[in-house]
Amino acid sequence: MPSFVPTSPTTLEEQRLYTQARLVEVACLDCLAKVAVKKNSEHHTSIQWNAEAVEACPELGRREGASGSRDGHRGCPRLLASIDVAVREGQIPIGAEDGY
Repeated sequence: MPSFVPTSPTTLEEQRLYTQARLVEVACLDCLAKVAVKKNSEHHTSIQWNAEAVEACPELGRREGASGSRDGHRGCPRLLASIDVAVREGQIPIGAEDGY
């Protein structure tokens, strides 16, 4: 199946803004795994994991080892608590800016 590969500078910038704008690095207060986080609203949190964070998170490691498949859609409760702390401390702004 063909995929869309943006080539125009405007489209590339919009793609960058959509995927990377306002991301804040948050470290889990338990295992120190670092992820990129954006909150578009009080109830919407976008978390971008990287390979190092997945490897550092013991919760995700336990799930993967126990089930034989990655059950990452549930996230890590310790990381979610760390994100809540960062929001309360004002480290993560809430609300989209210019649609991003």
